[in-house]
Amino acid sequence: MRTSLTLWVMAVCGAAAATAVAVDRDRPYHNEQVSFSSDARNAAEKEAQFWVSDAQEAIEEREARVSRQRRRAEQGFAKNVVMFLGDGMSVPTLAAARTLLGQRQGATGEEARLSFEEFPTIGLVKTYCLDAQIPDSACTATAYLGGVKNNYGTIGVTGRVARRDCLASADAATHVDSIAEWALADGRDVGIVTTTRVTHASPAGTFAKVADRRWEDDTRPTEQGFTAEQCPDITHQLVHQHPGNKFKVILGGGRRHFIQNDTRDEEGTRGRRTDGRNLIEEWQEDKRNRNVTYKYVWHRSELMEAAESMPEYLLGLFEGTHMQYHMQGDPVSEPTLAELTEIAIKSLSRNEKGFFLFVEGGRIDHAHHDNMVELALDETIEMSKAVTRAVEMLPEEDTLIVVTSDHAHVMSFNGYSDRGHDILGPSRDLDDNGVPYMTISYTNGPGARVQQADGIRVDPTTDDDYRELEWRAHAEVPLEDETHGGDDVAVFALGPHHDLFTGLFEQSRIPHLMAYAACIGPGHHVCSAAALPSSPLLPLLALLALLVLTLRGD
Repeated sequence: MRTSLTLWVMAVCGAAAATAVAVDRDRPYHNEQVSFSSDARNAAEKEAQFWVSDAQEAIEEREARVSRQRRRAEQGFAKNVVMFLGDGMSVPTLAAARTLLGQRQGATGEEARLSFEEFPTIGLVKTYCLDAQIPDSACTATAYLGGVKNNYGTIGVTGRVARRDCLASADAATHVDSIAEWALADGRDVGIVTTTRVTHASPAGTFAKVADRRWEDDTRPTEQGFTAEQCPDITHQLVHQHPGNKFKVILGGGRRHFIQNDTRDEEGTRGRRTDGRNLIEEWQEDKRNRNVTYKYVWHRSELMEAAESMPEYLLGLFEGTHMQYHMQGDPVSEPTLAELTEIAIKSLSRNEKGFFLFVEGGRIDHAHHDNMVELALDETIEMSKAVTRAVEMLPEEDTLIVVTSDHAHVMSFNGYSDRGHDILGPSRDLDDNGVPYMTISYTNGPGARVQQADGIRVDPTTDDDYRELEWRAHAEVPLEDETHGGDDVAVFALGPHHDLFTGLFEQSRIPHLMAYAACIGPGHHVCSAAALPSSPLLPLLALLALLVLTLRGD
């Protein structure tokens, strides 16, 4: 461990027991949730050498990693690709989540890192849709999985398909192949893992071709006058059409879209289908007809049991709709994202040619939409744990791991609090009327408070449910659901050719970069480049040819 880091940890641990709070009387101060004061910080940090040593050690680590990576890149390509998608994981979300992580560990927090923030390469991604300045999770899924930008609300089709234009989406010429299809075409296996419904917009980007992301079952397209033959719903596509019916692992929520609306699932959730079909049973029948081993599970205990024998195909649906938030779920019945990721990797790793795995921490987005900041940050930390599990299980020399987000949110990390101030509490500042405001707030959403008659803001710390899990941070503009943001999002990469993911680029480049490193899909990739003579040899060969001709007198 670094010397400077060791000193820092010792100092912070010693300071954690301090209870006195130093207050700057020149500024208003709300100290209800303070966890650390400026005097409680590590003494080593106050010396310039701490930061110089930290930077130099980081440079040495990076040099060593780059050197190792160059040697590995010369030897091959990414046999495996794992893509982690934090739905709605904006850059402020990352900063706040890492701070919460550090504070949960008893430190000041700001200096902490999420697992993937240790990756050697980071870039920025532009997220707009073809027809929208601020995107949704459907058009972005088509971009980061299919490599093509398209229209808001549509999945797996080109920009020629407007939202809800069933007939246009039925034209195969408008269909976009995903990186999952590229992997299958190369003989590799594919899996999807999500904390949302498995037919939700993000995971559907791996397999669906649909004009409306809300067509998860047959109800809505039928209500709009379309037949199942014209526009099969997303769940039907997953069970019966390529590439979804070839996925070896499907883990998440969403049972309601598989079953009839006059039946209930294992936990009492009513189905949504109106076509009289049970697609869970049809998924199992398809596997029986193909003479392969399979298992459907809905409970964590069943999942763990299945993982012992590991069938060829595994379908796990753990909720009627989305999976529970990690902080609210039953750990007996509901697996964590890290557990789902581990089991998916164990299954897919049996293919010697490799695999593509898509893992989504999808409920970051949902908590943000409800202005429930603690749940959003905890879901981010849970995804970080899943990334850690993948890194531990897979060899860096042949596995490319990419972590990114589909879009931002309008969460703001603000105020003038001291180092180590409670990230979930009110800012150190007060507003101009002496009313507290939160360190994390939103520009819009259901957390907006009705202004008092005198124009003075409501004090959010006086709410009856203040700091409960579903307490809503305050917002400026009242909306039923908080909106997405148009910010760029970060992308992190580790493994073969990770350095491709640097700079600022279009979101639609992501799958092409992954495919380049993995030698799958259309276009140029590292294997085709490796087949050519290396560039330094070209002028040498030309010179030798000229010398031979000269000696021959030709």
